[in-house]
Amino acid sequence: MFRRTVLAALAATVALTLAGCGDDTPAASSPSDSPSAAASLSGTVNVFAAASLTESFTQIGKDFEAAHPGVKVTFNFAGSSALAQQINQGAPADVFASAAPKNMDQVTDKNSPTTFVTNTLEIAVPPGNPAKITGLKDFGDKSKKIALCAPQVPCGAASETVFKAAGGTPQPDSLEQDVKAALTKVSLGEVDASLVYKTDVQAAKGKVEGIEFPEASEAVNKYPIATLTKAPNADGAKAFVDYVLSDKGKAVLTAAGFATP
Repeated sequence: MFRRTVLAALAATVALTLAGCGDDTPAASSPSDSPSAAASLSGTVNVFAAASLTESFTQIGKDFEAAHPGVKVTFNFAGSSALAQQINQGAPADVFASAAPKNMDQVTDKNSPTTFVTNTLEIAVPPGNPAKITGLKDFGDKSKKIALCAPQVPCGAASETVFKAAGGTPQPDSLEQDVKAALTKVSLGEVDASLVYKTDVQAAKGKVEGIEFPEASEAVNKYPIATLTKAPNADGAKAFVDYVLSDKGKAVLTAAGFATP
């Protein structure tokens, strides 16, 4: 009897021990909790971006690649109107960042855009301001050499707005297809002045000088960004846009002179 009692007690102890071990065993992780289950980013992300975003997006692209070693970011920087046309004609883009909502609206296969920065115009002149440009009134002086952005380009549309606010009519010698082309005219000394974004003056790092003018507040450019519904790399596109909207992306854009919406 005593032997049977001891065996029963031992059996009960073993059972309790096994039960206790079962309680300490971690629950099986769900597929969503497993690192291997999360889709790892890879391939190329093709970003079509307004020319004024060249420096800041190039840096963001490098930072994004460092955070996602399996991904390469390629950029197509140009005037927003030209980029919208290329996308609508079937260019393989994953992300579009425009310098104005109007050009974003022209893209037919976009997902919901997000406005991520704003920008304003400045007068750009060569170092030393040899033509003695002081304000928008000088853009109507036919003796001055002037470059402006073409009207269909966001910086050109903004220029039309500020001249209307100033009550003057400019006399441009050339109309450029993106803001960087207008800036280059100034930096090379080919023109006496142009209207570019304040971020472009900052990015020029002394190759031009910037002159602020009060009418600039009448034409604040809002920059929207969106993934495209036909994006070849949809996961990469979403991740890139998320990075642009993150604190790290915002820090790069702010340092470049962009303002928050």
